[in-house]
Amino acid sequence: MTDAMNATGDFAPAETTNLIPAVPAPAQEHTEHAHAAAVPLLPEGFVKMGLAIELIHAVRDLGYTQPTVVQQKTIPLALPGEQNGEQAARYIDLMVSSQTGSGKTAAFLLPVLHTLLRQQAESEARERADYERFVAEAAAKGEAPPKRAKRKDPTNPRNFKAAAPGALVVCPTRELAQQVAHDAIDLVQHCRGLRIANIVGGMPYQLQIAKLQNANLVVATPGRLLDLQRSMQIKLDQVQFLVVDEADRMLDLGFADDLAEINQLTIDRKQTMMFSATFAPRIQQLAARVMREPQRVTIDNPQEKHVNIKQVLFWADNAHHKRKLLDHWLRDAGINQAIVFASTQIECDGLANDLQQAGFDAVALHGALSQGLRNRRLMALRQGQVQILVATDVAARGLDVPTITHVFNFGLPMKAEDYTHRIGRTGRAGRDGLAVTFAEIRDRRKIFDIEAYTRQHFQSETIPGLEPQQRFPEARPGTGASFGGRGNHVADRRPRERAFGQGPREGFSYERKGGFNDRFAGRGGPGAPAPRGDFGAPRNDRPPRADFAAPRRDSAPRADFGAPRSDFAPRADAAPRKAAFGKPAGFAKPGNGGKVFVPRDAAKRQAKPAR
Repeated sequence: MTDAMNATGDFAPAETTNLIPAVPAPAQEHTEHAHAAAVPLLPEGFVKMGLAIELIHAVRDLGYTQPTVVQQKTIPLALPGEQNGEQAARYIDLMVSSQTGSGKTAAFLLPVLHTLLRQQAESEARERADYERFVAEAAAKGEAPPKRAKRKDPTNPRNFKAAAPGALVVCPTRELAQQVAHDAIDLVQHCRGLRIANIVGGMPYQLQIAKLQNANLVVATPGRLLDLQRSMQIKLDQVQFLVVDEADRMLDLGFADDLAEINQLTIDRKQTMMFSATFAPRIQQLAARVMREPQRVTIDNPQEKHVNIKQVLFWADNAHHKRKLLDHWLRDAGINQAIVFASTQIECDGLANDLQQAGFDAVALHGALSQGLRNRRLMALRQGQVQILVATDVAARGLDVPTITHVFNFGLPMKAEDYTHRIGRTGRAGRDGLAVTFAEIRDRRKIFDIEAYTRQHFQSETIPGLEPQQRFPEARPGTGASFGGRGNHVADRRPRERAFGQGPREGFSYERKGGFNDRFAGRGGPGAPAPRGDFGAPRNDRPPRADFAAPRRDSAPRADFGAPRSDFAPRADAAPRKAAFGKPAGFAKPGNGGKVFVPRDAAKRQAKPAR
């Protein structure tokens, strides 16, 4: 037999070393084309930016083919450039404002990781050249070549060394810091020797200290970062790149002093990048303190519409009515995963319990929970184990779950700009999303503020059978300074007919009611009195008093200060008084029939017989 049975039980040829499969030329070409088609092409948009090949492979594995607008404009500016034709790297400080969900995280992670990779490669090349030089010198002397230094175990307390990262990303919330660290880990999956550490509050110190060992990029919240720095667990004097993510939220949470301290600890850095929703005056003041001639990059301002997110508004009579509207929406079969935003932690817990009792797969997420429980619930949401997440504004930023299709604003945010971050949790990466807002009549001011901030009109809708019984206002028309909301402009303090250029709309009455304002009726209208020219002059709308300039009857100067006044007559029934500083002999008590009241000591002296 020419064939022998192999170990698997199949028949195979006896000699297989020189066998070449006889494939016809057209079939062989077809196989080569199929193999080329099986290998995904590199994203050309990222290749043109000059990024490291390891990062490009990671971007391809994540499924991205073309960079977003904010990435196209930010990454080339963030990469180091040549200065005056020399090889010295020149870094530019950047202030970037972009819409939520536009790819800001990769816009600052890719250039920072690219620079760290290049510096690491240069350091390894220098070490290799030094070792080869030592080997050559030893060979010339006839000695044994030197041994390479062994890597020390970082878990051994003897080898402990405070972490000295080269890049630092500061985030306002724990969820945002964890999301940024997760994205950074995905981008360095093909990089060798580049470590990412995540430092947030609510986690054990020993675990985070172990993660900090040999970390190149640290993503942290300000509080825990400064705690570890004060305990000498991390050194920030070697930080080259500082990124402040969501700077507006950082100031809202009261981290201004912490940012000032971090700025002093990293004063020798090369580049600073700040990402914020708007360039408010307080953000500009912060940038003036921590940045050197920053260059602004504005891609999408908050007033631009979310073209892939449909926004609707439902008016409700009370909280019970809102609960019925939410229950109707959550029973929609088209919902994959949803986030229900509440205003307070108590409302969040109560609403989550009600939804669980109603049969929904819902969990609560807010700042009062432990960090371990928050991490487990977020992981369950990402893995699809939880369908509905009831959360406060801690989940409004940094939560990137592509399967979220609906966002419900059960409780309205305290600030209008937080609304844009809330609805940005859906419609991620160009997908379609739906944002539903429930509001009562007492929430109309917040609705107007949101419309003024986003410069968009809410589309009010109703559900058959769940229509509100009250009459609710429509959205205010107009744009610019007079568009809705509460402002400091003088026009906002005028009657609303003049402020908005229209008469009263349906559901509102601008006529003055009776009461306190009736006193001011007639002022400022036709026939109103003329303004007073002098503050001390009498008003010209009243006749002058006849005795205004007449002298007082007792206005004549007194001749003697101690003399009795001539304009007062003495009392007829007044009893004579003793000498100076003496006691009165007696006085008439009112209502006593004119009977003279004699003091007790005087009565005793009168009753005592004489000797």
